[in-house]
Amino acid sequence: MHLIPAIDIIDGKCVRLEQGSYDLKTEYHSDPVEVARKFEDAGLSRLHLVDLDGAKASKVINWPVLKKITTATNLIIDFGGGIKRKEDLDVVFDNGAVQATVGSIAAEKPELFHDWLDHFGVDRIILGADLKEGRVATRGWMETSGYSWQEFLALHLKEGVKTVVCTDVSKDGMLQGPSLDLYKDILHEFPGIQLVASGGVSSMKDLELLRSIGCYAAIIGKAIYENRISLKELQAFNHVG
Repeated sequence: MHLIPAIDIIDGKCVRLEQGSYDLKTEYHSDPVEVARKFEDAGLSRLHLVDLDGAKASKVINWPVLKKITTATNLIIDFGGGIKRKEDLDVVFDNGAVQATVGSIAAEKPELFHDWLDHFGVDRIILGADLKEGRVATRGWMETSGYSWQEFLALHLKEGVKTVVCTDVSKDGMLQGPSLDLYKDILHEFPGIQLVASGGVSSMKDLELLRSIGCYAAIIGKAIYENRISLKELQAFNHVG
């Protein structure tokens, strides 16, 4: 199972929210590049970079942070937040992201999302499934679509989507453990997908459980910044499997 640390950006700084609320923000570091370097130095190879300003504004804003990190490190970066137009994807990829995570457009304009899959390739586009009480949330989790997760995933997997980042918004930033039952249900319903668990990871035990149920990867955010999980522990987990 791949381990993917997260850096969430507001005003160019490294922050975390609780349950997606911009009113419940904690700033952890003023220099995301330094944080990214620490991840790379610990042997981690991937990074989930989220433009929270962009998610709120419906356009990519923090691409300069992406460019600085891709210039300073060799991390494999997937970038999400504010991707609403093809031009946003061009900016993201031109500034070094290997993949882009797209959620809102996949819910609001599925045909456009499928056009992007065809244009950029299914290996470069990750489907973001952010869930509130089983429904797909959009626009920085401020709105909820009519899609259930079953409908949403079925719609896009038939178009070739390979990788899905699934976040239970109620768990995000709460350090209460991931939504194991939800992920089990998803993997049972769609056994061929590469499922990336996001939200709620609070301990190494959580990571072991996610690996045991067959998750392709896990995103870790607040647990690192709150020193619940050390980079040395993540490095050791990587070596084990």
